[in-house]
Amino acid sequence: MGMTITEKILAAKAGEAAVSPGQIVRVPVDLALANDITAPLAIQEFEKAGAAEVFDREKVVLVPDHFSPNKDIQSAEQCRVMREFARKHRITNYFELGRMGIEHALLPEAGLVRPGMVIVGADSHTCTYGALGAFATGMGSTDIAAAWVTGWTWLKVPPSLKFVFTGTPKPWVGGKDYILAVLGRIGVDGALYSAMEFCGPAIGKLGIDGRLTMCNMAIEGGGKNGIIAADAVVDEYLRGRTAVPYAKLASDADAAYVSVHEVDVSGLEPQVAKPHSPANVVGVSEVASVRIDQAFVGSCTNGRISDLREAAAVLRGRTVHPDVRMIVIPATQNIYRQAMKEGLLDLFVEAGAAVSTPTCGPCLGGHMGILAKGEVAVATSNRNFLGRMGHLQSEVYLAGPAVTAASAVLGRIAHPGELGVHP
Repeated sequence: MGMTITEKILAAKAGEAAVSPGQIVRVPVDLALANDITAPLAIQEFEKAGAAEVFDREKVVLVPDHFSPNKDIQSAEQCRVMREFARKHRITNYFELGRMGIEHALLPEAGLVRPGMVIVGADSHTCTYGALGAFATGMGSTDIAAAWVTGWTWLKVPPSLKFVFTGTPKPWVGGKDYILAVLGRIGVDGALYSAMEFCGPAIGKLGIDGRLTMCNMAIEGGGKNGIIAADAVVDEYLRGRTAVPYAKLASDADAAYVSVHEVDVSGLEPQVAKPHSPANVVGVSEVASVRIDQAFVGSCTNGRISDLREAAAVLRGRTVHPDVRMIVIPATQNIYRQAMKEGLLDLFVEAGAAVSTPTCGPCLGGHMGILAKGEVAVATSNRNFLGRMGHLQSEVYLAGPAVTAASAVLGRIAHPGELGVHP
């Protein structure tokens, strides 16, 4: 019996000829990540363990992205704890404010993620890195502390679900719509502790940003990891970002899957997840009458340069509706600079949007865009749980950048085609 790509990575790291779902394996970690929320807890456990040094200062990654720039004294203290730990242990990959970005956009951009790696992070959306053919999963801070001490972690090999994407997408349909369509089909627990493997000709034509978006939201289906076999698209993305050799792995033709799902993207219109679940998915036309108070383009899901370009294409020559607040947050400093060079930031400001330095801010209801009682937002982020972006009586609709931008202009959830815009 053959193995899936996930099984192949874990087998290789565990030094086994083969592994199978349910098997417990002990594997070395290639990167162990934490942010300003989760790192202080990991540091506390690391110090409780009496460890003198981290296992490898090149493989520990610390990113102050959730509440940085600090929003209050507590967040400042959390960042201080992480900063001092980074200095004490001479952590190579500590990204200070001004050089940082949202972790799940930053690490691939910095060339730290490569096919075949095992990456663990104290953040549920660590699964994003599967877009480059890595096994990546979220863990608790205590698990990350143990990885910092030993350089190893243990895992139960997940079973795999296969999602085969075919067809040619309509205008304004991309990776966000693909994954929302999947979540609408399987629900928030349809892939519980499973690998979600995305493949098929439509994935082969999808750019790296769209792939990152898809794997980012694997956790919204309960997935242990999301993964796409590395191909020429990944090679092109990594060219100039890393000189470290890597091996591209692919699932065997006779690999076993729990289930195989076929998704013909030809029939998809832009997808929207209604409150209060990422799996509460409908086509945009079904929610076109929903009025909004806020539109947010950003987050680790859709704050990359292609997302900003898409939103800008819709906003060009138009203005944000007078009853709507629009917030645009480039996910990293490099994305911010690229958007500035292309004139996108000026376009956003000219349209009446607010642009921020990179931060997770509004996505988790932290800062930079909290919703008040009764307010409605459309956001490119990954979660719309009750109270996710603010008041318990607020509502969040999830959508791609083009729908979010069109909604900002019309003051209600809208398809970009309503504005006569074509990609």
